[in-house]
Amino acid sequence: MSSLRTLAVAAGLQPEWQDAAGRRQTVADRALQAILDRLGHPSGSEKQIADSLAAIEARNAQSVRFLSVDGGDSIRLTLKVSGKAELTFEDGTTRSVTVDNGELSPINKSGYHKLEINGEVIDILVAPRRCYTIADALPGRKLWAPAVQIPSLRTDVPEAFGDFGSLANAARAFGHCGADALAISPTHALFPADPSRYSPYAPSSRQFLNGLYGDPAAFGAKSDSRDFPELIDWHAAIPEKLARLRKSLDQTLVKVEETLTAFRGQGGNDLERHAEFDALHAHFFAITGARGWQQWPAEYHDPASPTVRRFVAEHADDVTFYIFLQWLARRDLDAAQAAATDSGMAIGLIADLAVGMDPGGSHGWSRRSDLLTGLSIGAPPDPLGPDGQSWGITGFDPQALRENAFAPFIATIRAALAHAGGIRIDHAFGLRRLWVVPEGASATEGAYLDMPFDDMMRIVAMESQRAKAIVIGEDLGTVPDGFREAMDARAMLGMRVLWFERDADGFVPAAQWSPDSVAMTGTHDLATIAGWWSGRDIDWTWDLGRKSDAVDEPADRAARAEDCAALWSAFGTDTEQPAPDDTAPVVDAAIGYVAGTPCALAIVPIEDLAGLIEQPNLPGTIDEHPNWRRRMPDTTEALLQRPEVVARIDTLNAARPA
Repeated sequence: MSSLRTLAVAAGLQPEWQDAAGRRQTVADRALQAILDRLGHPSGSEKQIADSLAAIEARNAQSVRFLSVDGGDSIRLTLKVSGKAELTFEDGTTRSVTVDNGELSPINKSGYHKLEINGEVIDILVAPRRCYTIADALPGRKLWAPAVQIPSLRTDVPEAFGDFGSLANAARAFGHCGADALAISPTHALFPADPSRYSPYAPSSRQFLNGLYGDPAAFGAKSDSRDFPELIDWHAAIPEKLARLRKSLDQTLVKVEETLTAFRGQGGNDLERHAEFDALHAHFFAITGARGWQQWPAEYHDPASPTVRRFVAEHADDVTFYIFLQWLARRDLDAAQAAATDSGMAIGLIADLAVGMDPGGSHGWSRRSDLLTGLSIGAPPDPLGPDGQSWGITGFDPQALRENAFAPFIATIRAALAHAGGIRIDHAFGLRRLWVVPEGASATEGAYLDMPFDDMMRIVAMESQRAKAIVIGEDLGTVPDGFREAMDARAMLGMRVLWFERDADGFVPAAQWSPDSVAMTGTHDLATIAGWWSGRDIDWTWDLGRKSDAVDEPADRAARAEDCAALWSAFGTDTEQPAPDDTAPVVDAAIGYVAGTPCALAIVPIEDLAGLIEQPNLPGTIDEHPNWRRRMPDTTEALLQRPEVVARIDTLNAARPA
């Protein structure tokens, strides 16, 4: 192995990897050098490589700050020390313990504890062996849930886009129909001042909420009740909503001031920094169009700088407004979860945790040392993205996580579970490894960076059990060896999507789907049932000139016709196969097929329940496809009263009774 590749391995990179088709791939030297440089390991010469290797070895020789173990397992420290030590449990109680040649006897009490020995303090997580499960909540039951994109929801009061008030109505309606959970799109904080930043998967911070989802109606700031376009006009809707929210605060500040003060005290420094970022972002976006803190004047890059502190003092009202948005959003999301459980749902909301965040956002500004710098995370070429994907977002630096005792990751998981009974971890492979690409480079010039998988999985299990919340991991794409087995061991539910459940003989029979997974008719990134059957996704592929495995459009449609015949045969309806434009019988059969699997949970997007053709998002597009702009054709209550939707819900309830 060359010295460059030796350094890459020491830095946690994988110079070789296996693609989704099982082929071995090798990362080019120039790509490794670019990534190593951004990780802080210069590799431009043999001397730089040697120096970087020496620095990594010196770091690894130090005692670790954080250890995680499963409850009941013995604990081995990195340093082979012996003697008395003080163990402080998370609840504050202490115990004197003995360390023998670096080994500590098992601790059966789960929690985040601290061990002090020879003047050093080590954080020790003693985790439960598995996540909270559906069987824990409802032994012997199989559940079903719809999935919704929050902005797409409509209510009787016309709004430009759905919010947490719309979500509460939807949760209540679905609960009364027999659903035990409701999977929702991410609720992370975006960039309120920039109406072009509405993708829920490129947040400013994952530890705070999208303040635009707060419902100002409770304070008398009602919509003007005009008709809104079928597609969300974010560029008009976001400024209008912000103006209504600002008016709400102005009219009610005296009434809520005491509540806001208490909320600020609970939120502490992190909440203040987030609100300060939003105020600064709005200020500079209005003046220069700056999209992130990197485009601000240099004196504003440090949150603690005198210039920033002076700005905060001079714009205290603006900071208070963004505090108000967080308070209102939290209140209304809590109300949506209460509406779900009060309506009879056993789980309630299933939150969606995006895989990363915008490097120019709140987290990047206030705690940039937590994050990878100069690298975009994404995915290599695979069936979901034949060209590979570079998402323009960043993620946690694995070394920083270890040095910070995983505090940012713990806070992120807790934030997601604070208002939900479950969590879906987007691109769960990111717990094991991240495909990192130098900013500005092609997605094919990336490499996998190892993450502290065992530690992160134990943290997820710990937080899941504490919140009594189920965990779903998106395991679609290029699956690392042993990943699904590790998920099963931790009781993290995988995702089994109808279109991908195939083998050499065709579509996998419903009875053979894994019980320890979620059965799905589709996701927000895939064609709807009706769209797939009618070939709408093929229309988009060739109209936009997107990459396809087929040599031309006729070949693509011919392959789809074969797939349609195979799928209809798998459904076993013993009826004639419908024509491509006759989608309703296919939607009915697909929902019945997924409902009949042994999977613990079946999730059906609302688009499939309603039999819609278009999908919410087309990965790899920005303006070419109206991503995250589609609205439901009616209110949730009205949709659920349509005869065809009633029949589909009856099918779900028959297979998975409430």
